[in-house]
Amino acid sequence: MAHFAHINENNIVQNVIVVNNKELLNEDGLEEEAIGITFLNKIYGDGFTWIQTSYNKTFRKNFAGIGFTYDETRDAFISPQPYSSWTLNEDTCRWNAPVTYPEDNKIYEWNEEITNWELFITPKPYPSWIINEDTNHWKPPVAYPNDGKTYTWNEETTSWE
Repeated sequence: MAHFAHINENNIVQNVIVVNNKELLNEDGLEEEAIGITFLNKIYGDGFTWIQTSYNKTFRKNFAGIGFTYDETRDAFISPQPYSSWTLNEDTCRWNAPVTYPEDNKIYEWNEEITNWELFITPKPYPSWIINEDTNHWKPPVAYPNDGKTYTWNEETTSWE
């Protein structure tokens, strides 16, 4: 399937439409973006601007999403800047944090106030559970039975039932 982004006069993506690949084929059986645009204009009428986008990111750097900008100079779709401290990577047209994401298999979230990654810890599910320092996930004080049955946690008895 082919995908086309409908962009407004400011090159902001308004919608992304899926088009059957056969609607893009020329007389030689090759896909052409212009044929897809003609097809969309027949359906939606003239007055719309359509730009083909690649789900596999094989062209135009990124798959378009609503709110993305189409940059004609870079011939790329660029997502909205997530934080003011992040900068655009000119090669990938993706936003980069000023600090590299930690690679320790833990989950982090960006804190713009300190411009750094902070350890993300989900809310504690039960008062008796403890944090696993290796994975940064909560775990019960008693291991889940490995007998193929389904159990639920009982906080009163601190056991699986």
